[in-house]
Amino acid sequence: MKIAIIGCGNMGMAFARAFLKFDLVKKEDFLLVEKSAERKEGLHSFQPGVLTGVISPEIGTYDLVILSVKPQDYLAVSTSLREVIQPSQIVLSIMAGISMQTIQDSLAHQPVVRAMPNTPAMLGMGITAYAASPEVERGQLRKVENLINATGRSVFLEDESQLDAVTALSGSGPAYFFYLVKTMIEAGKQMGFEESVATLLVKQTMLGSYHLINNADRSLDELIKAVASKGGTTEAALRGFEAGKLAEALTQGIHAAQRRATELSKG
Repeated sequence: MKIAIIGCGNMGMAFARAFLKFDLVKKEDFLLVEKSAERKEGLHSFQPGVLTGVISPEIGTYDLVILSVKPQDYLAVSTSLREVIQPSQIVLSIMAGISMQTIQDSLAHQPVVRAMPNTPAMLGMGITAYAASPEVERGQLRKVENLINATGRSVFLEDESQLDAVTALSGSGPAYFFYLVKTMIEAGKQMGFEESVATLLVKQTMLGSYHLINNADRSLDELIKAVASKGGTTEAALRGFEAGKLAEALTQGIHAAQRRATELSKG
Protein backbone atom coordinates (compact mmCIF):
# COMPACT_ATOMS: atom_id res chain seq x y z
CA MET A 1 0.00 0.00 0.00
CA LYS A 2 0.94 3.61 -0.48
CA ILE A 3 0.42 5.48 2.77
CA ALA A 4 0.15 9.16 3.60
CA ILE A 5 0.65 10.12 7.25
CA ILE A 6 -0.64 13.53 8.30
CA GLY A 7 0.99 14.51 11.58
CA CYS A 8 4.36 12.88 12.22
CA GLY A 9 4.66 12.94 15.99
CA ASN A 10 5.59 9.95 18.15
CA MET A 11 2.54 7.85 17.33
CA GLY A 12 2.42 8.60 13.61
CA MET A 13 6.08 7.67 13.23
CA ALA A 14 5.66 4.61 15.46
CA PHE A 15 3.19 3.32 12.89
CA ALA A 16 5.47 4.22 9.99
CA ARG A 17 8.49 2.45 11.51
CA ALA A 18 6.43 -0.63 12.33
CA PHE A 19 5.21 -0.86 8.73
CA LEU A 20 8.80 -0.69 7.52
CA LYS A 21 10.06 -3.22 10.05
CA PHE A 22 7.65 -5.86 8.77
CA ASP A 23 8.10 -4.90 5.10
CA LEU A 24 4.47 -3.86 4.77
CA VAL A 25 5.32 -0.57 3.08
CA LYS A 26 8.36 0.62 1.14
CA LYS A 27 9.96 3.91 2.14
CA GLU A 28 9.31 5.35 -1.29
CA ASP A 29 5.59 4.66 -0.83
CA PHE A 30 5.29 7.02 2.15
CA LEU A 31 4.07 10.59 2.09
CA LEU A 32 4.77 12.37 5.38
CA VAL A 33 2.98 15.64 6.09
CA GLU A 34 4.38 17.60 9.02
CA LYS A 35 3.83 21.34 9.54
CA SER A 36 6.42 21.74 12.33
CA ALA A 37 9.67 22.89 10.70
CA GLU A 38 11.74 21.45 13.56
CA ARG A 39 10.09 18.03 13.45
CA LYS A 40 10.15 18.05 9.67
CA GLU A 41 13.91 18.59 9.76
CA GLY A 42 14.28 15.56 12.01
CA LEU A 43 12.33 13.40 9.56
CA HIS A 44 14.92 13.72 6.79
CA SER A 45 16.83 10.78 8.30
CA PHE A 46 13.73 8.64 7.72
CA GLN A 47 14.17 9.25 3.98
CA PRO A 48 10.50 8.98 3.04
CA GLY A 49 9.26 9.00 -0.52
CA VAL A 50 7.80 12.47 -0.04
CA LEU A 51 8.18 14.83 2.92
CA THR A 52 6.13 18.00 2.94
CA GLY A 53 4.66 20.58 5.25
CA VAL A 54 1.40 21.09 3.37
CA ILE A 55 -1.59 19.05 2.23
CA SER A 56 -1.47 18.79 -1.54
CA PRO A 57 -3.46 17.01 -4.29
CA GLU A 58 -0.76 14.31 -4.33
CA ILE A 59 -2.38 12.85 -1.19
CA GLY A 60 -5.21 11.67 -3.43
CA THR A 61 -2.86 9.14 -5.06
CA TYR A 62 -2.24 7.19 -1.83
CA ASP A 63 -4.26 4.16 -0.72
CA LEU A 64 -4.44 4.95 2.99
CA VAL A 65 -4.43 8.30 4.78
CA ILE A 66 -3.49 8.17 8.45
CA LEU A 67 -4.63 11.08 10.58
CA SER A 68 -2.33 11.47 13.58
CA VAL A 69 -2.48 15.20 14.24
CA LYS A 70 -3.42 16.62 17.62
CA PRO A 71 -7.21 16.75 17.96
CA GLN A 72 -7.15 20.54 18.34
CA ASP A 73 -5.38 20.82 14.97
CA TYR A 74 -7.81 18.61 13.11
CA LEU A 75 -10.25 21.33 11.99
CA ALA A 76 -7.56 23.18 10.06
CA VAL A 77 -6.30 19.92 8.55
CA SER A 78 -9.76 18.73 7.52
CA THR A 79 -10.48 21.92 5.57
CA SER A 80 -7.51 21.30 3.28
CA LEU A 81 -7.82 17.52 3.19
CA ARG A 82 -11.47 17.66 2.14
CA GLU A 83 -10.40 19.24 -1.16
CA VAL A 84 -7.99 16.47 -2.18
CA ILE A 85 -9.20 13.19 -0.69
CA GLN A 86 -10.60 10.63 -3.12
CA PRO A 87 -13.62 8.29 -2.62
CA SER A 88 -11.51 5.12 -3.01
CA GLN A 89 -9.13 6.04 -0.20
CA ILE A 90 -9.33 4.72 3.36
CA VAL A 91 -8.91 7.14 6.23
CA LEU A 92 -7.40 5.72 9.42
CA SER A 93 -7.67 8.05 12.40
CA ILE A 94 -5.49 7.56 15.47
CA MET A 95 -6.61 10.87 16.95
CA ALA A 96 -8.17 10.79 20.40
CA GLY A 97 -11.67 12.14 20.85
CA ILE A 98 -12.64 12.71 17.19
CA SER A 99 -15.57 10.51 16.20
CA MET A 100 -15.96 8.75 12.87
CA GLN A 101 -19.06 10.82 12.17
CA THR A 102 -17.11 14.04 12.70
CA ILE A 103 -14.40 12.84 10.32
CA GLN A 104 -16.94 11.71 7.71
CA ASP A 105 -18.82 15.00 7.88
CA SER A 106 -15.77 17.23 7.84
CA LEU A 107 -14.13 15.39 4.93
CA ALA A 108 -17.33 14.46 3.04
CA HIS A 109 -15.78 11.00 2.95
CA GLN A 110 -17.31 7.75 4.17
CA PRO A 111 -14.69 4.92 4.45
CA VAL A 112 -13.19 5.67 7.86
CA VAL A 113 -11.44 3.49 10.45
CA ARG A 114 -10.96 4.95 13.92
CA ALA A 115 -8.29 3.43 16.16
CA MET A 116 -7.01 4.00 19.68
CA PRO A 117 -3.40 2.81 20.11
CA ASN A 118 -1.19 3.31 23.15
CA THR A 119 2.43 4.39 23.53
CA PRO A 120 3.99 0.88 23.72
CA ALA A 121 3.22 0.82 19.98
CA MET A 122 6.52 2.69 19.68
CA LEU A 123 8.23 -0.59 20.68
CA GLY A 124 5.91 -2.83 18.68
CA MET A 125 4.21 -3.88 21.92
CA GLY A 126 1.08 -1.75 21.80
CA ILE A 127 -2.57 -2.69 21.95
CA THR A 128 -4.91 -0.92 19.55
CA ALA A 129 -8.68 -1.12 19.51
CA TYR A 130 -10.40 -0.01 16.34
CA ALA A 131 -13.82 0.38 14.74
CA ALA A 132 -14.83 0.94 11.14
CA SER A 133 -17.62 2.63 9.26
CA PRO A 134 -19.91 0.35 7.19
CA GLU A 135 -18.41 1.78 4.01
CA VAL A 136 -15.05 0.12 4.68
CA GLU A 137 -15.00 -3.14 2.73
CA ARG A 138 -13.94 -6.36 4.42
CA GLY A 139 -10.79 -6.67 2.32
CA GLN A 140 -9.82 -3.10 3.11
CA LEU A 141 -10.38 -3.71 6.81
CA ARG A 142 -8.13 -6.78 6.76
CA LYS A 143 -5.34 -4.70 5.22
CA VAL A 144 -5.75 -2.01 7.88
CA GLU A 145 -5.78 -4.64 10.63
CA ASN A 146 -2.58 -6.15 9.25
CA LEU A 147 -0.92 -2.74 9.39
CA ILE A 148 -2.14 -2.05 12.94
CA ASN A 149 -0.88 -5.44 14.13
CA ALA A 150 2.64 -4.39 13.14
CA THR A 151 2.57 -2.14 16.23
CA GLY A 152 1.57 -4.95 18.61
CA ARG A 153 -1.88 -6.46 18.94
CA SER A 154 -5.36 -5.26 18.03
CA VAL A 155 -9.01 -5.67 18.97
CA PHE A 156 -11.89 -4.94 16.60
CA LEU A 157 -14.94 -3.29 18.15
CA GLU A 158 -18.38 -3.39 16.56
CA ASP A 159 -19.46 -0.40 18.66
CA GLU A 160 -17.38 2.73 18.18
CA SER A 161 -18.61 4.21 21.47
CA GLN A 162 -16.52 1.61 23.32
CA LEU A 163 -13.41 3.44 22.14
CA ASP A 164 -13.98 5.95 24.95
CA ALA A 165 -13.56 3.13 27.45
CA VAL A 166 -10.53 1.86 25.52
CA THR A 167 -9.01 5.34 25.75
CA ALA A 168 -9.43 5.24 29.53
CA LEU A 169 -8.25 1.65 30.01
CA SER A 170 -5.42 0.96 27.57
CA GLY A 171 -4.89 4.32 25.85
CA SER A 172 -4.16 6.08 29.15
CA GLY A 173 -3.20 2.82 30.87
CA PRO A 174 0.59 3.11 30.47
CA ALA A 175 0.53 6.28 32.57
CA TYR A 176 -1.18 4.36 35.40
CA PHE A 177 1.61 1.80 35.42
CA PHE A 178 4.27 4.51 35.27
CA TYR A 179 2.56 6.21 38.23
CA LEU A 180 2.58 2.98 40.23
CA VAL A 181 6.24 2.29 39.38
CA LYS A 182 7.20 5.84 40.34
CA THR A 183 5.36 5.51 43.67
CA MET A 184 7.07 2.21 44.48
CA ILE A 185 10.48 3.65 43.63
CA GLU A 186 9.81 6.64 45.90
CA ALA A 187 8.83 4.25 48.71
CA GLY A 188 12.10 2.39 48.17
CA LYS A 189 14.08 5.63 48.44
CA GLN A 190 12.25 6.48 51.67
CA MET A 191 13.38 3.12 53.04
CA GLY A 192 17.00 4.01 52.38
CA PHE A 193 17.78 2.64 48.92
CA GLU A 194 19.70 4.61 46.32
CA GLU A 195 17.39 5.57 43.46
CA SER A 196 19.23 3.28 41.03
CA VAL A 197 18.79 0.28 43.34
CA ALA A 198 15.13 1.05 44.05
CA THR A 199 14.50 1.48 40.31
CA LEU A 200 16.14 -1.85 39.47
CA LEU A 201 14.17 -3.67 42.18
CA VAL A 202 10.84 -2.24 41.05
CA LYS A 203 11.33 -2.45 37.28
CA GLN A 204 12.48 -6.07 37.40
CA THR A 205 9.62 -6.91 39.74
CA MET A 206 7.17 -5.41 37.24
CA LEU A 207 8.76 -7.28 34.33
CA GLY A 208 8.79 -10.60 36.13
CA SER A 209 5.23 -10.14 37.38
CA TYR A 210 4.02 -9.46 33.85
CA HIS A 211 5.54 -12.72 32.64
CA LEU A 212 3.90 -14.58 35.52
CA ILE A 213 0.52 -13.14 34.56
CA ASN A 214 1.12 -14.07 30.95
CA ASN A 215 2.45 -17.59 31.51
CA ALA A 216 1.18 -18.94 34.84
CA ASP A 217 -1.97 -21.04 34.65
CA ARG A 218 -3.50 -19.17 37.58
CA SER A 219 -6.00 -16.39 38.11
CA LEU A 220 -4.88 -13.02 39.43
CA ASP A 221 -6.45 -13.81 42.80
CA GLU A 222 -4.45 -17.05 42.94
CA LEU A 223 -1.24 -15.25 42.04
CA ILE A 224 -1.86 -12.68 44.78
CA LYS A 225 -2.59 -15.41 47.30
CA ALA A 226 0.62 -17.24 46.36
CA VAL A 227 2.66 -14.18 47.40
CA ALA A 228 0.56 -13.06 50.36
CA SER A 229 1.10 -15.67 53.06
CA LYS A 230 -1.21 -15.34 56.06
CA GLY A 231 0.09 -12.89 58.64
CA GLY A 232 3.05 -11.98 56.44
CA THR A 233 4.48 -8.81 54.96
CA THR A 234 2.51 -8.86 51.71
CA GLU A 235 -0.75 -9.27 53.59
CA ALA A 236 0.18 -6.21 55.67
CA ALA A 237 0.75 -4.20 52.50
CA LEU A 238 -2.52 -5.35 50.91
CA ARG A 239 -4.43 -4.38 54.03
CA GLY A 240 -2.83 -0.96 53.83
CA PHE A 241 -3.99 -0.65 50.23
CA GLU A 242 -7.52 -1.62 51.24
CA ALA A 243 -7.52 0.87 54.11
CA GLY A 244 -6.45 3.60 51.69
CA LYS A 245 -9.10 2.46 49.20
CA LEU A 246 -6.46 2.09 46.47
CA ALA A 247 -8.63 -0.13 44.26
CA GLU A 248 -11.56 2.26 44.57
CA ALA A 249 -9.39 5.29 43.74
CA LEU A 250 -7.88 3.56 40.72
CA THR A 251 -11.31 2.52 39.43
CA GLN A 252 -12.67 6.04 39.92
CA GLY A 253 -9.71 7.48 38.04
CA ILE A 254 -10.26 5.18 35.06
CA HIS A 255 -13.96 6.08 34.96
CA ALA A 256 -13.00 9.77 35.09
CA ALA A 257 -10.77 9.22 32.06
CA GLN A 258 -13.67 7.55 30.23
CA ARG A 259 -16.00 10.46 30.98
CA ARG A 260 -13.40 12.92 29.71
CA ALA A 261 -12.92 10.90 26.53
CA THR A 262 -16.67 11.00 25.94
CA GLU A 263 -16.74 14.76 26.52
CA LEU A 264 -13.94 15.27 24.02
CA SER A 265 -15.63 13.09 21.39
CA LYS A 266 -18.76 15.23 21.66
CA GLY A 267 -16.76 18.40 21.19
